[in-house]
Amino acid sequence: MTNAASTETARHTAESERHVPGQPDMWAFVLFESLVFTVYFTIYVIFRSQDHELYLQSQAQLDLRVGVFNTLVLLISSWSVARCVQAARERSYRAALSNALLTMFFGFVFLVSKILEWAAEVDRGFTFTTDAFFTFYYFLTAIHFLHLLIGFVALGIAVRQLWSPARRSQEMVETCATYWHTVDYLWVLIFALLYVMR
Repeated sequence: MTNAASTETARHTAESERHVPGQPDMWAFVLFESLVFTVYFTIYVIFRSQDHELYLQSQAQLDLRVGVFNTLVLLISSWSVARCVQAARERSYRAALSNALLTMFFGFVFLVSKILEWAAEVDRGFTFTTDAFFTFYYFLTAIHFLHLLIGFVALGIAVRQLWSPARRSQEMVETCATYWHTVDYLWVLIFALLYVMR
């Protein structure tokens, strides 16, 4: 066994033995983002409790089917990015790359669907200034949309890592996947608050 192969095997073994996937800095960022969104969600619930009827009437204008579709798309993307990480751990880099690209595809489907949903709502006269509900709706979904765009950058980094043997880092792939999972779970919370909560 060559020195390079020995080093690669030792590095892979050390990375596999870590209990928390990805870099600690990403987990600190996930915690920070969770706290920030918790503040947003708390403010939304407080305002909603003060004018429940208005929020219910405005919420009824959203297409629940689109919300469900978008949620399913992102949940499937979480599944594919988890498969990417698992394949990379097994050093099946072709499968890992395929799953990373599949995750990007599902992210793109969500992106297009959200833009079309916004366009349909604006066309029906429901804009950022329509009422308090739609102010929160556009604010929360736009912030999430921005996180989704950053998620594409993270996935691009993962693809670059998987594409080139010289750059492969399991830690970096897991870090990028952790960010994508964060985007997904934030959407699930937004979906529950804006589309489902009564």
